[in-house]
Amino acid sequence: MRLSEWRKAAPHKDAGSAKLAAIVDPVLTSLGAEPDPQAWVAWGEEPGTRHTVLVVTDAGLISCFVRTNVAGEGPRASAKLVRWGRVQTSELAIETSGSHRLLSFQVEGHVLQGADDVADGIAGFALDVFAAMDGRPRPQPRPSPRRVAPASKTARPGAAPRPAPARARASGSSG
Repeated sequence: MRLSEWRKAAPHKDAGSAKLAAIVDPVLTSLGAEPDPQAWVAWGEEPGTRHTVLVVTDAGLISCFVRTNVAGEGPRASAKLVRWGRVQTSELAIETSGSHRLLSFQVEGHVLQGADDVADGIAGFALDVFAAMDGRPRPQPRPSPRRVAPASKTARPGAAPRPAPARARASGSSG
């Protein structure tokens, strides 16, 4: 998912603001990120106050720690480029139950967890990280099969099944 898409979907208005983008984007670019990079945002427990932007680059993983409003200073961003040989990851784990999937992945201390469509996004990001760590090109995105929840016994005959709601949880260390 592109960083601009994350900003549109921000759970707090300050986290996706143009004022914050003006602080974060030059920091990411100076560490080797392309404009509007593919990224993962770990919103954490206080997205209106702080969050982390993770960006895969050729040189390594950028971890950008963002504070949306520092008293008396405004927004602040600090970042580091972790070389691929030093990036710490866990396995990519998935669990399924019926038509739902729950996925978990840890990178640089951030636990990324999600269900269904969010799980697909985490899997794509994790596969990008693994490919970059191995020096391989990023895998081409594959269309995700739309999973539909099984019809309940009380459903009207002939009624189309409704997709199950996606729940996401992405937490990380506060920086």
